[in-house]
Amino acid sequence: MGVIPTLVKLLGIHCQNAALTEMCLVAFGNLAELESSKEQFAGTNIAEELVKLFKKQIEHDKREMIFEVLAPLAENDAIKLQLVEAGLVECLLEIVQQKVDSDKEDDIAELKTASDLMVLLLLGDESMQKLFEGGKGNVFQRVLSWIPSSNHQLQLAGALAIANFARNDGNCIHMVDHGIVEKLMDLLDRHVEDGNVTVQHAALSALRNLAIPVVNKAKMLSAGVTEAVLKFLKSEMPPVQFKLLGTLRMLIDAQAEAAEQLGKNVKLVERLVEWCEAKDHAGVMGESNRLLSALIRHSKSKDVIKTIVQSGGIKHLVTMATSEHVIMQNEALVALALIAALELGTAEKDLESAKLVQILHRLLEDERSAPEIKYNSMVLICALMGSESLHKEVQDLAFLDVVSKLRSHENKSVAQQASLTEQRLTVES
Repeated sequence: MGVIPTLVKLLGIHCQNAALTEMCLVAFGNLAELESSKEQFAGTNIAEELVKLFKKQIEHDKREMIFEVLAPLAENDAIKLQLVEAGLVECLLEIVQQKVDSDKEDDIAELKTASDLMVLLLLGDESMQKLFEGGKGNVFQRVLSWIPSSNHQLQLAGALAIANFARNDGNCIHMVDHGIVEKLMDLLDRHVEDGNVTVQHAALSALRNLAIPVVNKAKMLSAGVTEAVLKFLKSEMPPVQFKLLGTLRMLIDAQAEAAEQLGKNVKLVERLVEWCEAKDHAGVMGESNRLLSALIRHSKSKDVIKTIVQSGGIKHLVTMATSEHVIMQNEALVALALIAALELGTAEKDLESAKLVQILHRLLEDERSAPEIKYNSMVLICALMGSESLHKEVQDLAFLDVVSKLRSHENKSVAQQASLTEQRLTVES
């Protein structure tokens, strides 16, 4: 019914009237919870009015009321940008500076609210890029100074802010070139023993994002990021485990030497195998499987495969081939094909007991299997023929029928591979 624009106008006209202002804020707080209302608010000058009002407030309670309206509104990306343009960030930085050394309960609460809101504003792509200003922005520099702070809340907000700034390649490359990695590693170092879990999680999130651009990987590896991250292998906290795995997986992507070094690290591989069974934590389980596969795919190393076989990792890679996510199925099949090509003798028994051949038969028969899954399953079948016992299993399951049908598959690569596989099966039988 158009109440929102009317109330916003009212706030602008009567901002001197404390009682009316307060009533408006209560109403905004209730209205702002609705998704649809946020879009309406974005069409008004609410950001400007609230920031103007905020700057005038000295009392903690009044500022808190405004914060309670700002937080839900700032979930909307358009409003994030409006708040940044209206100068909210400067107000927040000022609060942080004023309250950082205080041990009064109200001040600690306000520091947390201000720094949390700052991180929220950085979740919007446009607002984040505006504040980054090519890495030269005052806001970016101030946030950087939070990381070495002795205040846990600021360390947390600083690391989360960096993770948010690290959402595109340009920003990531700039930050790595300007020493952010060392700052994050120092922060992690302060939280290894009985550290703050939220800070660990935030710093690892930032490192994971920074490791995405190809040019950053080698730089981060030579800065010692893997060693810093591995110190958290003993963590029992799933959020930390999840980010640790993601960071390592990003770092070894197409980095053969690093993948080999990690893949021969028995402690790491044993921990991965253990986490592959973390049924209560699907994220940790999925990331552990993906890292196991990545160690093989990027290192293509016999020693890595032997380490994974000895640690009992093969069965998990076979299970991963039945994942509901095509990308994970594919990663598993490519890793298994490398195992079959490089170390079939070592892995033979584990591949048998994990029922790999039966699983491949199912994948090829299933019409819902993606073309790349069918293609890689056939490549793997050919690679398994070098083992007598697995070869016998392939013969017993009448693979020829399934493969022959795939020769007329609409995907050219699948049809071609089906012809090759059929020839191989016919010769071998």
